[in-house]
Amino acid sequence: MKVCHVVALPYPGRGHINPIMNLCKLLVSRQPHILITFVVTEEWLGFIGSETKPENVRFASVPNVIPSELDRAKDFPGFVEAVFTKMEAPFEKLLDELEFPVTTIIADTNLPWAVGVGNRRNIPVASLWPMSASVFSFLHHHELLPKNGHLPVEPSERGIEIVDYVPGLPSTRVVDLPTILHGTGTNEIGRQVLNRVLESVLRVSKAQYLLFASVYKLEARVIENLKAQFSIPVYPIGPTIPYFQPNDNSSSISPTGLSGPNYLQWLDCQPSGSVLYVSLGSFLSVSNAQMDEIVDGVRKSGVRYLWVARGDTCRVNDGRNDMGIVVPWCDQLRVLCHSSIGGFWTHCGWNSTVEAVYAGVPMLTFPIFADQVPNSKQIVDDWKIGARVKKLVGSESLVTREEISELVQRFMDLDNVERKVLSKRARKLQEICQEAITEGGSSITNIDAFLKDILQSHSE
Repeated sequence: MKVCHVVALPYPGRGHINPIMNLCKLLVSRQPHILITFVVTEEWLGFIGSETKPENVRFASVPNVIPSELDRAKDFPGFVEAVFTKMEAPFEKLLDELEFPVTTIIADTNLPWAVGVGNRRNIPVASLWPMSASVFSFLHHHELLPKNGHLPVEPSERGIEIVDYVPGLPSTRVVDLPTILHGTGTNEIGRQVLNRVLESVLRVSKAQYLLFASVYKLEARVIENLKAQFSIPVYPIGPTIPYFQPNDNSSSISPTGLSGPNYLQWLDCQPSGSVLYVSLGSFLSVSNAQMDEIVDGVRKSGVRYLWVARGDTCRVNDGRNDMGIVVPWCDQLRVLCHSSIGGFWTHCGWNSTVEAVYAGVPMLTFPIFADQVPNSKQIVDDWKIGARVKKLVGSESLVTREEISELVQRFMDLDNVERKVLSKRARKLQEICQEAITEGGSSITNIDAFLKDILQSHSE
């Protein structure tokens, strides 16, 4: 009997690994007879190898592209270049060593060489874009920016100019474009990274499927526009978040075995909608000076908070007996769905954004890098379920503790008229998101269609 064997290949980063792993778990929940080999670097296997997964999802590894991939923030361009040049050969060698022939490859779009590997071996490739469809469209149509005088551009100079000519997308300010498009004309390193990203997006047309980690109704216009431009099937299959996992007590322990305060019990003791959840992501962070303002501002607001401070808990928690709790890790989706959570201070990574939408939680946005900036714009201006902490990303001026305190107080005041509007809109988007993952919903229908495609090609 032939085995339907899918190889999943994420880009080596937590924000990329999680969506593909969640997709793999969804695929085997819909079709238990497929086998999935999940390929990560040796370092990442050490981090996630003991995590719970279905029996028919197996791990395999390739060598690290740099000595410690978690240091990629120190030399991000170097890391990107290594991923593009050092992973392909060991991955192809691994394919020859697997027990069963490969039916389909699901690869992160940011690994464009995977499409070439699949085409050479006559293996269909599904390219998974782990960010918003809107960000993909900006990059897919990037040639329109120089034609209209908006690339290269420094947002500090012309940030409020409007980009209103990208098909399927609402108007946006130059300053709200993905940061990779900013200042690339004079920055050689920036050009190098941009060229690699554009190469990835360009290669998608050579794949056999394009998967979006998004919900159709959240980005319907842009997805329909992209469907019309591609000859391959385009499937929005999000949210690629762990909404399908049962809640259990193990969630109070981090994947690395670090135990912190029992935050779930603490949340159980707080009034409904009273807690601000704060998490600034796992990659890049704010400056030390800005972090001091944020910490003091949130404290000064008098609002209850649950703060995830990875590797820096002492800085946030200085021993003062105040209204908050600080942990090194938490089960984020479970926290966001807790009744005591009333708001989410977020760096606007796509996974965090979609988790908040799924949970119906309004957001305070503080983007730093890459797609986080347009995600913030989408949250505040397009979906209208959040407020900006910093009006212009990239500006040198600090947001002061006084400004933060006032903003947090107003944002978390459930009786405030503006806040009531945000909450009502967030609940509406929550319904859209949760409807998509019910039987007959858009995301489940697309996942089943994709499974039918790969099973059919497997049987031929």
